[in-house]
Amino acid sequence: MRGGELTRLALVTGAARGIGQAIARRLAADGARVAVNDIAPSAAMDKLAAEIGGIAAPADVSDREQVRDMVRRVEDAHGPVSTLVCNAAYMTMSPFLGHPAEDWWKIIDTNLSGTFHLIQAVLPGMRGQGHGRIVIVTSYWGIAGWPNATGYAASKAGLIALTKTLGRELAPEGIIVNAVAPGVIATPQLEVDAADAGLSLEEIEQRYARGVPLGRIGRPEEIAGAVAFLASPRVGAMVGAILQVNGGELRCRA
Repeated sequence: MRGGELTRLALVTGAARGIGQAIARRLAADGARVAVNDIAPSAAMDKLAAEIGGIAAPADVSDREQVRDMVRRVEDAHGPVSTLVCNAAYMTMSPFLGHPAEDWWKIIDTNLSGTFHLIQAVLPGMRGQGHGRIVIVTSYWGIAGWPNATGYAASKAGLIALTKTLGRELAPEGIIVNAVAPGVIATPQLEVDAADAGLSLEEIEQRYARGVPLGRIGRPEEIAGAVAFLASPRVGAMVGAILQVNGGELRCRA
């Protein structure tokens, strides 16, 4: 572990691509052993685990029993999870009245309930160690809302409330909970936004960039840096915080 920056074993969900992949690489580079999760076994997940010397840990986070089994397998083989990064997410876009109920619940079950399942599963191990770091990846859409993304924004707003509440509840035990709220990031998920707007991926990136004071959308590595900061034991006094990484899109507005 480089300079004691990170605790021994990290679990990163939704790690096969995009932001989760960047987070897994960053935590591994900082000295953590990383269990990389995605919804099902895949060549991408296996390749990443091999690249960073980590552990492939497939499970559908919306399924409570799959999550418990996955955490049990990882901890039986490698010891308790000390750093949990809840990044797995599902998003669709639709006008509110046209949003199918089953799709609404898939968003909530993945993004919000999935985080609930994960934290419940790792908490006994963290309590046994007397410390832990939990970093929840929410979204600035959970702060500001977004047209045609009601389910996604609502789920991410729920994660903000979960972060603040668990931050207060778990801090006395040395288990620190914080969140990162990315703005628009250059990941494959933008294909959903592009399809909803009837634009190409390049066009939607340019549209979003025009609304950012920094003049560009974010990169996955920038979110990974924010997560690594919150995962560090040197940030023990930051509890229940929502770290906004959005190029000034929200912070620069009244």
